[in-house]
Amino acid sequence: MADASPAPADPPRPKVRVALLFGGLSGEHGVSTATAAGVMKAMDPAKYDVLPVGITRDGQWVLAGGDASRWELTAGGLAEVTPDAGRAVTGLADLGEVDVVFPLLHGPFGEDGTVQGMLELAGVRYVGAGVLASAVGMDKHYMKLVFAGHGLPVGPYVVVHPRDWEQRRDQVLSRVQELRFPVFVKPARAGSSLGVTRVEDPSGLPDAIEEARYHDPKVLVEQGLEGREIECSVLGGRGGAAPRASVPGEIVVDHDAAEFYDFDAKYLSATQARTEAPADLPDDVSERVRDLAVRAFEAIGGEGLSRVDVFVQPDGEVVLNEINTMPGFTPISMYPKMWEATGLAYPELIDELIQLALERPTGLR
Repeated sequence: MADASPAPADPPRPKVRVALLFGGLSGEHGVSTATAAGVMKAMDPAKYDVLPVGITRDGQWVLAGGDASRWELTAGGLAEVTPDAGRAVTGLADLGEVDVVFPLLHGPFGEDGTVQGMLELAGVRYVGAGVLASAVGMDKHYMKLVFAGHGLPVGPYVVVHPRDWEQRRDQVLSRVQELRFPVFVKPARAGSSLGVTRVEDPSGLPDAIEEARYHDPKVLVEQGLEGREIECSVLGGRGGAAPRASVPGEIVVDHDAAEFYDFDAKYLSATQARTEAPADLPDDVSERVRDLAVRAFEAIGGEGLSRVDVFVQPDGEVVLNEINTMPGFTPISMYPKMWEATGLAYPELIDELIQLALERPTGLR
């Protein structure tokens, strides 16, 4: 007589252990905490064992357990990681075995290749761009050089180096005044529109440059371009496939409330701007945006994810503005919104990013 006992059940699949790094030393500390809250809430606890690791503004690491809502964007502003947020840890070794790190760090000392280099040395897989792509994507000066070297369209700009500003200020101002006004003065290595000033005429340049230098000693002055500011999300391809681009999106700014899409409009005000995804563009222009976004991603050697910002000019031509290798995941961030409009929901997007990280080897590739 045949044995009728049931076949043994498959053993439960082990959860993927993911360390989320957030906070950090940059001026985008609070944006990073809000990003972490969004990602934590989207991760399926049946699939992932999540280790939330907050980094204080002075570099101390804490294992910040508890409710993700403590890090959310609120009417009171952005949250901050403090030493009492959890148990102090000395680094990755204190966390035990980790399958993948999700470095939800924006700006210098996190998005710029520094943390990525540490993870490469430790032999730990991580989400997002590698060392070189992260560094190039953070520095708008070298980003534009790489784009131009690949034949991609960029607008006119001037770089203000620290020594030039301190020793040859008149020459710097003379070079900048060759651009067509208005211009945008911004830190070369910062994001979230921190330290960015729109300057209508040359008289406003010195104060605007000093404001940008508060965030970064190297400053970029970009000629204002006529047209619409459009964004596009890029996601790496699985198994060596080509990168994928979302439908484009658009930030529509209420210019009666905000001069441009600045920090307050991005994170602290619900009335200064709204997001539209997909953007209302002709099909051929939308395809040009998507194509240019993928080409920009490949030009810097991007991996995992990036958000690419462009200008669509009145004649339909598309000009690159910048690429962000670790875009925000706050509830109002465009990166996940554009993928949702393309058909990939927030939780599935997080799954895809983690799978991309797990299938990618560390080291030279």
